[in-house]
Order: sequence, then C-alpha cells, then structure tokens
Amino acid sequence: MAIRKIARMGHPVLRRPTTAVLNVSDPEIQRLIADMKETLADAQGVGLAAPQVYATSAVLMFFVPPSRAAGGDANEDGVPLTVLINPEIEPIGDEQVGGWEGCLSIPGLQGYVPRWHRIRYRALDETGASIERDAEGFHARVVQHEYDHLQGVLYPERMTDMTRFGFAEELMRHPMGEPTNAE
Repeated sequence: MAIRKIARMGHPVLRRPTTAVLNVSDPEIQRLIADMKETLADAQGVGLAAPQVYATSAVLMFFVPPSRAAGGDANEDGVPLTVLINPEIEPIGDEQVGGWEGCLSIPGLQGYVPRWHRIRYRALDETGASIERDAEGFHARVVQHEYDHLQGVLYPERMTDMTRFGFAEELMRHPMGEPTNAE
C-alpha cells in the first residue's frame, strides 16, 4: 500500500471519463483500491475517486461519518467505508437540495452545489459482489460527488450560483449558509 499524490483541478486526468473495470480481482485494481484507502485516510476526506490519484479506472470510495448521518438514510453509526466499482446512479424523485461541498482536488475551496436528494446506486464492491442501495442526504451527496469524478466533472461545474464559491476559511468567517468538509 502507498499514499498516492492527489491530482488537483487543472490536471487533465480529472477531465476524462474513466474506463470500466473488467476484472475486479486484477492485482492492479486491488492495489489501486488499497492505495486509495490509505490515501483517503491520510487526506482525512470522506470520499475519493480513482482519477484523483491519477488512475483511469471506474473506482470510487466513500464513507459517511456518524456526525453527517443525521437526516439521511444512514443510521446513527453512519456508513462504513464503501468501495464502488463501475457504479451507476439514478435519481429517485425530482427533489434537489443544495449543500456545501469541498474536494481534495480543489483544496481550500468550497461551493454550494445542488444535488439529487435521493438516489439509487448499483455497483460491484471490492470483492466483485453486487451492491444496490438507496441513499439520501449526505450519503447521496457524497456518492454523486465521487461519481462525477468518474465522468470527468468537478463540483464547480454543478454550481448554479458562483457567489457561493470561495475559500473555506473565508466562508467560515463570513457564512452564507454552513460550509462543511464535504469530501
């Protein structure tokens, strides 16, 4: 396992859609997953997608801390670290909600991003088993954020009001709603 460098906004790897993983048990994919886990822990984020560590495979991971689980479908313990390979998402209903997001690839900045409130996602886990879950609240937000990375999309592209984009430190001093450490 190794901590990998995180790509920052502006690097072309973050603009390209990923390719499907054909063999979950491939040693390179398993090494990528192990490295991503270590990198995510080191960066103290809640989600990470393969392009953020300069890989082009459709792999993402996330967790929902207990402090972020309230008001969503997650139980009081949150959602444990979950690996999604070749994920697909679909909205459930028409409701979108705004929320503050940050990104390990856009350090120090945050923006207010509209996302589907409820989604269903399907994927393979790191063992190749199928996963299908409904998610709402922060759980849905973090999955959508990481999924966007697999499509070559960064959260500022989802924003509808660029006046709600700024440095986290300034937003904490001059709140426009409550900024959070969202990724």
